[in-house]
Amino acid sequence: MKIENANPGKDISAEDIRTKFPLAAKKHASDHSVVKVGNVSIGEREIVTMMGPNLVENRSMIFSIAEWAKENRVSILRGGCFKPLTFPYRGVKYFETGLQGLKWLSEAGKYFDIPIVTEAVSESQVPLVAEYSDMIQIGTRNMQNFPLLTTAAKTQKPILLKRGFGSSLRDFLGAAEYILLEGNSSLVLCERGIVAPHTHKSTSRFLLDLQIIPAVKEISHLPIITDPSHATFWAPWVKPLALASIAAGADGVMIETHVDPRNAAVDPLQALDLTQSSDLVQFIHSIAKLVRE
Repeated sequence: MKIENANPGKDISAEDIRTKFPLAAKKHASDHSVVKVGNVSIGEREIVTMMGPNLVENRSMIFSIAEWAKENRVSILRGGCFKPLTFPYRGVKYFETGLQGLKWLSEAGKYFDIPIVTEAVSESQVPLVAEYSDMIQIGTRNMQNFPLLTTAAKTQKPILLKRGFGSSLRDFLGAAEYILLEGNSSLVLCERGIVAPHTHKSTSRFLLDLQIIPAVKEISHLPIITDPSHATFWAPWVKPLALASIAAGADGVMIETHVDPRNAAVDPLQALDLTQSSDLVQFIHSIAKLVRE
């Protein structure tokens, strides 16, 4: 496809498409990939919802959310087990459940017959995450951890690759190429917010870049979803930006959902409760009917 030459190092040029990420780039304008995660297809007409807690805190909690997800036609159950934090200090509130959390998440997914996605934060964790999950998430901090990308890709599990908060689309597709180069074509991109001088609220660190959705669709065949929870870090803004993402052409959204957001172990300001999440799922399907017909 034809791409105008642009400013090297910032925008994407025709040379980039030929030599930097030929596998991630479209060959024809109509090209688009569909990624299967269990019985869910990402990149088709159906909008995909990935919902669940930032941290799988205990078995009872993740089973309650999984039951809710099944009843509300949520596509994929998400939950964090290995948690990378901005600062190294953990305590009674900030903890991770690790392998035990992974087992709880997997058990809940199988019991309610819903695929699961969770993050691997190091190469050593990849075999465990691949064993218990249906999709491996690579978080924003690890977008350019190329050994991790390669190790995860070699499992041939579907990969959810989150955009680094300081990365251009050029960087993003370059990271995607590492995964595709291993012969793993089951790759979904995720926009989760970028650094900006002004974020409109003191607690919010990032801005959701809606413009990257049509940009990806123009240049790449890969599906793309957004994570408005992490992008806004503020629950009241999650719904409008989730709906805006769908209107902009996103193939789905990842939403942080918790049984009791105020007492969530990690990131309590951004999580929606189950009632709010049910409401959002209904709105997402309504918007999808309007923009995808």
